[in-house]
Parts: sequence; C-alpha cells; structure tokens
Amino acid sequence: MQGRFTYGREDRLKSRKRIESLFREGKRVHASPLTVVYRFHRDNPLPMLQAGVTVRAKQFRLSVDRNRIKRLLREAYRLQQQPLRDMVRQGNESLDLFLLFTGKALPAYPELYASTGEAIRKILERHERPS
Repeated sequence: MQGRFTYGREDRLKSRKRIESLFREGKRVHASPLTVVYRFHRDNPLPMLQAGVTVRAKQFRLSVDRNRIKRLLREAYRLQQQPLRDMVRQGNESLDLFLLFTGKALPAYPELYASTGEAIRKILERHERPS
C-alpha cells in the first residue's frame, strides 16, 4: 500500500464556514464508537481532503483524556486515509469530514483503528453507489 501517510496543516479542516456547512448539509456514518460527518463538494478548483477530530467535553471532563482520544483518532485516520485520497483525486472533487468520538469510556487504539476503517469503508461504499 503506497501513499502519503501524513496529516499536516493543509489536511486539517479549520475553516469555520466549511465546518458549519459540513454539519448543516453533511451525511453521517456510524461505526461505534465513532460518528463521521462527511460532505462532498466542488467548491475548490483542486480536489482536496480535509478532516477534523472532536471529543465531547461533557463526556470526558479531563482534557488529558480528550486529547489522548483525539491523538489516537488522528493517528488511526492518518494511516487509513489513502483510499479516500484516491477517490477524491479520481472524482475531481473535495471531501470534508469530521470524526466525532461518541463512546462513553476511554478506548483502546485497536478499537479506534477498526472503527475508523469501518467508517471509511462505509463512506467509500456510499459514494460508489449514491442513494
């Protein structure tokens, strides 16, 4: 499996406008303990893939716990994003997505890795056969 396994500045979803439109118009995929909100669009001249990660502060009061979960989520996404990159490049469109951790307990990395892969697989399937 070749590809860029990076998650740098240009790969992070930071624009408030795009985040708001993502949550307003995006579709959702559930892969317990994750929910992924995603949106394909053709606003940009260049195809790009941008992602964000969040954990509810109400669920995890300690910032140490939230930051650990976010770090694990980013790593799981970073290692499995290549199929999404290829799809975006082929379709000449952009994809914004946001990974939301919805679990109630601190997860183990293998659990997050598996659920991230499952969510990515569901996004790919839905995009291949639009509903």
